[in-house]
Amino acid sequence: MPNWNELEQTLTRHLNLDRAPVAITFCDAAPAGVRKFDGSVPSGCTFWKVAATAPAGQGAFYTVAADHQNCPIGAHTHNVPQVDGGRMLNEMLGMMAGLGYVKMEEVPQIPRSPRTPAAVVYARLGEAPLAPDVVIVACRASAVMYLGEAARSVGAASAMPPLLRPTCMAIPAAAAHGATMSLGCIGNRVYTGSRTIAST
Repeated sequence: MPNWNELEQTLTRHLNLDRAPVAITFCDAAPAGVRKFDGSVPSGCTFWKVAATAPAGQGAFYTVAADHQNCPIGAHTHNVPQVDGGRMLNEMLGMMAGLGYVKMEEVPQIPRSPRTPAAVVYARLGEAPLAPDVVIVACRASAVMYLGEAARSVGAASAMPPLLRPTCMAIPAAAAHGATMSLGCIGNRVYTGSRTIAST
């Protein structure tokens, strides 16, 4: 297994990161030895910030479907069943369409995880308890350039253009197609203070 801590330190140093990269793993069962997330957050992407900024030794936790109910868009991209049958998702999409932020015909093209996870593990990369399905790196454009070149040189880059909104669709897109880049949606920027997001 790779040395995740060494990789985190290398990425942080060479890319001049303000925040640790975050490992995300989709699980078929609650992972043994990993703490369950306790609390409530406004969005799925907030879990990225929680993991990235946690004190040393506390940067790994797992969530279940109930933890993702506050953000219907994030629940949709993670393929997490919504307790209201999708009513809040439809209302939110309708509001976003009414504001001109999204077009309803774009919704079916939003990448989505192919299966419903029993649990999702979030951890700063150096504390990843399981091999990640995706690694999120919040960084400046110059760092995205380096990551993009590195991914291309090892054949891990996707052919997708930079993704717009929602930012969380970068996770299933990267898992399915390789390294991707998201310019960050307004929700992600409000909830996490992130810059550009690169997913590998």
